[in-house]
Amino acid sequence: MQVDLHGHVAVVTGGGNGIGRAISLALAANGARVVVLDREGDAASTVAAEAGNGALSYAVDVTDLPALEALATNVAGECGKIDILVNNAGIGTYKRVPLHEVPPDEWKKIVDVDLTGVFYVSRAFLPHLLATGNGRVVNISSVAGIVPLRLQSAYVAAKAGVATLTKAMAAELGAKGVRVNCVAPGSTLTRATQAVFYKEDGTAQDLATSLLSHVPLGRPGTPEEIAAAVLFLASPDSAYVTGVVLPVDGGWLCSYHRDW
Repeated sequence: MQVDLHGHVAVVTGGGNGIGRAISLALAANGARVVVLDREGDAASTVAAEAGNGALSYAVDVTDLPALEALATNVAGECGKIDILVNNAGIGTYKRVPLHEVPPDEWKKIVDVDLTGVFYVSRAFLPHLLATGNGRVVNISSVAGIVPLRLQSAYVAAKAGVATLTKAMAAELGAKGVRVNCVAPGSTLTRATQAVFYKEDGTAQDLATSLLSHVPLGRPGTPEEIAAAVLFLASPDSAYVTGVVLPVDGGWLCSYHRDW
């Protein structure tokens, strides 16, 4: 997919690995100057070097609001403006357990990063997006934010919050010149999902087979396929699209089974 993002500045959280890396590189390949944010500063700088085109990188925690506010000011000053924000940073759960067995600290950590982090980053960067008169925000949720997957209550709650927050933001900000949309990936081949479903030693083969039996396309997605959806929603080609939660899931939701 090719769109024209020359002259646009795009900020991507969690941009150092996986889906965030693919998003950063896709935006850069289409002309955007990318600002890669990640807790892992080395990973962010590596992606920025790959992206080229004056890309910048910063190490930052999306749960640190004061640091984000200072960073937003610095980025706007360095780049002159901010056109696109992709709220991609997130973590998952590595323990599939019933609600009453979820450790409270794990609940808090997941909700803090996956939901409150979207709020904090958006709060910090929105003044600069509003200043352009044509800002775009793309939040990353999950199919787990659309259907109630079992044994992942913290993750499901956080990602559902992201999906609904997207719609609220779109309703609030559309008249002010900022479009807000959301991509909801299905099972995607990243480091995190590989650790749970696609282990190289084959110990999760039954779990992966069960999951993919509900995916009509019969395979997990790739980070690049998620990035293509983000690219569309961040581009001028989607100028009349806002408030959308777009599943990119190989058809998982259309054949969703109660066991998942």
